[in-house]
Amino acid sequence: MTDRYDLITLGAGSGGVAASRRAALHGARVAIVEAGRVGGTCVLRGCVPKKLLMYAAQFGDAFAEARGYGWSVAAPHFEMARWAAAKAAETARLEGVYRSMLAGSGVTLIEGRGRLAGPGQVRVGERLLQAPHILLATGGAPVRDSIPGIEACATSDELLDLDHIPDRVAVIGGGYIAVEFASMLARLGARVAVYYRDRLPLRGFDEMLRTAAAAELQAAGVELHPGLVPRRVQRLASGLLLELGDERVREFPWVLNATGRLPNTADLGLEAAGVRIDASRAVAIDPTLRTTAPGVYAIGDVTNRRNLTPVAIAEGRALADSLFGGTPRVVDLSRVASAVFMLPPIASVGPSEAQARADGHALKVFETDFRPMKQAFVGGTERTRMKLLVDAADDRVLAVHMIGADAPEIVQSLAVALTAGATKAHFDRTIAMHPTAAEEFMLLREPLR
Repeated sequence: MTDRYDLITLGAGSGGVAASRRAALHGARVAIVEAGRVGGTCVLRGCVPKKLLMYAAQFGDAFAEARGYGWSVAAPHFEMARWAAAKAAETARLEGVYRSMLAGSGVTLIEGRGRLAGPGQVRVGERLLQAPHILLATGGAPVRDSIPGIEACATSDELLDLDHIPDRVAVIGGGYIAVEFASMLARLGARVAVYYRDRLPLRGFDEMLRTAAAAELQAAGVELHPGLVPRRVQRLASGLLLELGDERVREFPWVLNATGRLPNTADLGLEAAGVRIDASRAVAIDPTLRTTAPGVYAIGDVTNRRNLTPVAIAEGRALADSLFGGTPRVVDLSRVASAVFMLPPIASVGPSEAQARADGHALKVFETDFRPMKQAFVGGTERTRMKLLVDAADDRVLAVHMIGADAPEIVQSLAVALTAGATKAHFDRTIAMHPTAAEEFMLLREPLR
């Protein structure tokens, strides 16, 4: 059986769905192939359930703070099983929404695993699909072979399906997944230890944010072990044993493998089709999202460029507009805002200070560090830290970095200003909204360096 389409998309995550729906809107005949649930990592196993768990963890702080605001609060108790049941219901609802959006757009959903079968061909079981354009949107998955024995550990996928919080948890890794879940689990009742290679967590982020993240994790009771990653993980009847070297070992009932993610490129027939895969197992693409095989394109995490859901969505829509809408365009990834949903959260847009200097910018660096009103009133210790990087040559604001309550919401709004080319003078002329934390970005007058 052969089916002919204008576009075949492999992967029904956020990027693949966005590309397919936009292409169909332009009049293309589109099929989308998915081997699992519709919605992808972000909706089902990542951003959405993770943030729902963050909201649950926030209540641990809120109950304590409420007493300082005059509330009498009984001793709280968190039940992971209740949260997990509600999360499962919500992700099921969202999957239904995604299926409805595809159907409503006229996109044909084909359930099964797709492989490239030749130029312009995709095989799904016994079914052969043909199209002049094929889009790879298969996303990524947790690394499961970074350390001998680490396959015995849970990943973020399994964490979000737990029905109870372990009393002691080890987290291996220092990236955003590691610090987010370490921060949450500590507030939900676990004693958490984090092991990572670098001197600070969150490699690649601005130094101010990395230092502040480490301090906030420790303030939440999280043990940090910089420069120390287990050499081996061994499964025991009672749990998991981390071999730390020099005959040091430590046993935990539950361990989170947060050592990174890799693109989903295995068993797709890519090499035989002439699609080049780089050393990180990612699909190599040019600025127009073309792979090395004619008629084959790729977006999102499978390319391992900026592994963020909104980037995949933007790339998918740009590709559909270019192929079927008569408006060729390229997605600009130079100023993409991102967030780390630890507690307190982190958000950034633009380069780190180190990267900006490495790129040759002469900088004016503005920083502030304060205890926000909500914390000061109850004697809390959580602090907010902000940084502006300004190009000394033309006064243009290059980057905004923040850790503190509402950081993602604030930085998302400021990302518009940076995209529009705002200067420090624009910030200075903007009248502050008081009392807010965001106003501090308007009140930074003297550069720290």
